[in-house]
Amino acid sequence: MPDGRPELLRGVVHPWHHDIFGHMNVRHYAPFFDDATFFLYSAMGVPVSWLLSDFGIHIVSARAVTNFIKELRAGDGFVIDGAVSRIGNRSVTFHLRMIHVDTGALHATYDLTEVFFDPKTRLSAPMPEPVRERLTRHLHLA
Repeated sequence: MPDGRPELLRGVVHPWHHDIFGHMNVRHYAPFFDDATFFLYSAMGVPVSWLLSDFGIHIVSARAVTNFIKELRAGDGFVIDGAVSRIGNRSVTFHLRMIHVDTGALHATYDLTEVFFDPKTRLSAPMPEPVRERLTRHLHLA
């Protein structure tokens, strides 16, 4: 992407995504954004397998907020990109954008907070410093 945010997913709106008003229903945004998040960590140099193998932790989603900005209709293609918007001690927040492929218009945003998690203790875990360093490279405050 032009501003350095990695592209995570491309998709197309199909007629079966429509609601009675003729545009993509809100229920269909979640799967597209969720699929895009599977590529977030790898795109930022933090493969999830590395978290488990080297640090014994993984991540869990704690909060997700979708903002619906402009409707999408059948045949519209879109791309989802992502950036880090906040880095905490035990969590990270990502900001994803759904952008029309042809027009560049912003259609939706998705803010996802994920917590680093120790599967043995079932508690949150501190973010490892090597992970913090890699995620910091993708920090966009705007």
